[in-house]
Amino acid sequence: MQRIIFGIDNLKNVIGTLKVKKVLLVADSSFGFLNIRDSIESQLEKYVFFDHFDSNPQYDSVCEGVRVFNDNCCDAIVAVGGGSSMDVAKCIKLYCRMDNVRNYLEQDCFDTGIPIVAIPTTAGTGSESTRFAVIYYQGAKQSVNHISIIPDYAILEPKVLKTLPDYQKRCTLMDALCQGIESWWSVNSTPQSQAISKKSVEMLYDNLRAYLQGDEESSARVMEGANLAGQAINITQTTAPHAFSYKLTSMYKLPHGHAVALCMREIWPYMLKHLNKCVDKRGTAHLENVLDEIANTLHCKSREESVEMFSSLVDSLMLQRPQSHSREADLEILSQSVNPVRLKNHPIALNELDARNIYERIVQ
Repeated sequence: MQRIIFGIDNLKNVIGTLKVKKVLLVADSSFGFLNIRDSIESQLEKYVFFDHFDSNPQYDSVCEGVRVFNDNCCDAIVAVGGGSSMDVAKCIKLYCRMDNVRNYLEQDCFDTGIPIVAIPTTAGTGSESTRFAVIYYQGAKQSVNHISIIPDYAILEPKVLKTLPDYQKRCTLMDALCQGIESWWSVNSTPQSQAISKKSVEMLYDNLRAYLQGDEESSARVMEGANLAGQAINITQTTAPHAFSYKLTSMYKLPHGHAVALCMREIWPYMLKHLNKCVDKRGTAHLENVLDEIANTLHCKSREESVEMFSSLVDSLMLQRPQSHSREADLEILSQSVNPVRLKNHPIALNELDARNIYERIVQ
C-alpha cells in the first residue's frame, strides 16, 4: 500500500524506515535547478546519481540504469522529476533482477522487492502513484504495466512548483485535469475511482487560476489534485483524449499536457453528440449522469456549458493548435495512430473515420 507524505523534509525518515544502505537517485535534467535539491542530497547518506535519459526514455537508457544500480549494489531508488524520471525508475526496479543477457521486454515481470520513493517536481502526470511506465525501444513506444512498480512512497513538496516555467505549469496542470475527467467517465471506473476523480477535478479546477499566479496554498492543492488524478487512472487507465494525444506530441513536439488538452477539447463535444454510441455496459443513462456530475463539479449548469467552458479555458491558457506543413498526409498518419487499447476504455465508440474528423479540428 503506497503512502503519500507531504513535505520534502520527511525524506530522511522514509529512507530510515526502509532500512536501505545505498540509493540510486534517478533525476532528470531539471535536478540541478530545483529549490529542493540541497534538501534531497543532504538527507541521502549514500547514493549514486543517474540522469542518462531524455524526456522520452529509451530502452538502452534503462539498461544503463540497471547496470549502474547493480554495479553499485544499490538497494532502493529515489526518483525525482516528472514522468520520465518516474518511468525510468520504475523500469530499473522491474528489470534489475532479470537476466541481463536477454531483452528485458521479452521476460516475465515479477516484484523485485526494490523500494521506490517518488518525488514529483510537476503537478501533472500523477506517475508517482501509478503502475504504468513508458519507454521506447527501436523507435516504438512500449507500455509497461505492473502493480509492483507503484512507488512505495510519494513525497509531495509544493514549493518545488515555484521553479516551473509558466508554460510548463499550464501544460502539466491540463494533463492532470484531463486525467481526472477521463478516469471519471472511463468504462473501467468504479465508485472508488469516481470519488477520487471528483475530488481531483474539484481541487485542480478550483485552484487553477490562483496556482498559475503563484499562490502557495493553491499550489499545494493542485499538487495533491494531480496526485489524486494519478491514483484514479491507476484504477481506470486513460481514455480517448490521451490516446489521441501521443502522436501529436511526437509529430509536432508539443508537451504532453498541451496535446491532451487540444484532444479533450474536440473529443468531449463529440461525445455529447454521439451518446447513442455508448459502449459502457452500465448504459447511456449512467454516462449521462457522469457527464452531468462532471459539469456540476466544474460549476457549469449543463453538459454543453462544461464543454464550452473547457474550450475557453484552453484558449485562455494559450494552448494553440499545431501548424501542419502537409496537412492531408499528417491527418492520414494521425488517424491511423490511435492506441486501440485506450479506445476500449472510452465510453463512446470511435473508429478511424471518427479519429480523422476529430484530428481535422485539431490540426491547422
